Amino acid sequence: MSFLWAIIAGLVIGLLAKLVIPGRQPIPLWLTVIMGILGAVAGNALASAFGVRDTGGIDWIRHIFQIGIAAVLIAFVTPMWARRRA
Repeated sequence: MSFLWAIIAGLVIGLLAKLVIPGRQPIPLWLTVIMGILGAVAGNALASAFGVRDTGGIDWIRHIFQIGIAAVLIAFVTPMWARRRA
């Protein structure tokens, strides 16, 4: 069941990350989900390093880290995907 939650979280985080990046990112949905999952894992690690992974209520800082890292990953992967398709 945790695998399913990882995919759902990756989808949500990846789509939010694409909204943060200006312009259009012509990458497929499956790649967005993978970048979202990687961003979630790295964001959790970064939040743990800063000691803000588990706070009272909603962990906004952790989610900002996750979306930010996913946005960086998507911004990094998009030109490579576009070159591959051209």
